[in-house]
Formats: sequence, structure tokens, C-alpha cells
Amino acid sequence: MGKNLIQQRRGRGTKTYTSPSFRFKGEVKHYPVDAAGTVVDILHCAGHSAPLMAVSYDTGDVGLHFAPEGIKVGDELSVGGVVDVSIKPRLGDVRMLRDIPEGTLINNLELRPGDGGKLVRSSGVFAKLVSKSEKEVRVLLPSRKEKIFTPDCRASIGLLSGAGRTEKPFLKAGTRFFRMKAKNKLYPRVCGISMNAVDHPFGGKCSHIKGRPTQSPRSAPPGRKVGKIAPKRTGRRR
Repeated sequence: MGKNLIQQRRGRGTKTYTSPSFRFKGEVKHYPVDAAGTVVDILHCAGHSAPLMAVSYDTGDVGLHFAPEGIKVGDELSVGGVVDVSIKPRLGDVRMLRDIPEGTLINNLELRPGDGGKLVRSSGVFAKLVSKSEKEVRVLLPSRKEKIFTPDCRASIGLLSGAGRTEKPFLKAGTRFFRMKAKNKLYPRVCGISMNAVDHPFGGKCSHIKGRPTQSPRSAPPGRKVGKIAPKRTGRRR
């Protein structure tokens, strides 16, 4: 009798592999209607790497935004609305890309109009609006790649706070364990050839000695389909 691989055990949906979302502050999305708001608190959320800010809108609702660098409690911001392009946007403002001046640093960028923001949401990152026309807007992403968006997509103004978070060393495995547990990431990760034969197709033999090739056929059943899935070619390219 063998036992399930990790990718098979995940499918059962037990607490070991379920994200602890009950400890998260909430979902971060752009407010769906035009409104003005005030920053009432700066929050820490285990589910997000960047600090969050609670914004109280003039409609009576309270929503969550990613906190840009330099913002503080009591600052005012606006979401949408008819904007005079000549007015310089404030930190935290949410505007359509057509209303944002070229060269502005932005975050929480929408892929499609109205989706609430999908890109540039990690701590310390930013995107830069490079150029725009009537039909498209070109944005430089943190990966240094340029992507074209529709002018109706919205984004928040500013560089996300929390830069330098990854520069602090963990120093010991226990600290790394609790950091990974906060978002329910699998830790530690062990390579297949270090496992026993009952735990993984690559397991068995001596440690770190491959007992079989790392490519698997396309017709392999679930659990056996690990490694290189039906590669087009193997070996060094000459």
C-alpha cells in the first residue's frame, strides 16, 4: 500500500491544506461607485504582504485599500468621479487609467474594468504608466514587462508600503514555519528523490540518487504524472 502524493492530498480540502481566511481582515477591492473617503486606520493582515488601510466613505461604508507609502490616518482620498486631468492625483486615489498622468506610480491595477484590482498588490512594488492613447494605455509592470490595458481600467495612486520586507533574514526554521503557516503555504518542501518509494514515484534507492527518469508520459495516471510531463525533447541543446 502506498500513500497519496501531496498534490492528491490537497484535493481533499482538509484543514492542513485550507487557507485560514477567518483570520484575514477582508478582501481588498476598489469601491464600485464614485465616492470620497478618509483613512481611519492602518491594519496588518496575515493574508496580505502589504499593510492595509481602512477607508470610511461618504456613503457610510468602510472598505479596505492597500496602503501606499507616505499615507497616514486622517488623509482624504477619492474613488472615481469626473476628474480634472490637470489636478495632480493624491496618494491613495483610485482613478481610471485615462485620468492618470503619464509617469505616475500606481498599484492594485485592474485587468478588466470593474474586477476590483488584480495586479501589483505585493508589498513594496509599483507599476508605472508609460504612455496612453484614446484606445489603449501602456503600463510598465514590476516584472519590467510592458502590458497594454484599456483606458477604463482603474488603479490606485502610489508606491505600496512595506518595501524591504524580504530583506530581513528568518535566522531559524521555526520563524519560517510560522510565516508560511500564516498563509497556509506548504513547508517544508522536500524533493521527490529524497522520499521513500511509497511516497513519490522518484523515491527509493539512496538519498538524492534518481531511481527513474524525471519525464513521464502524457498518458500517465494522476499521481504518476510528475516531473517533466511528456517533454518535446530532453538532453542538452547543441
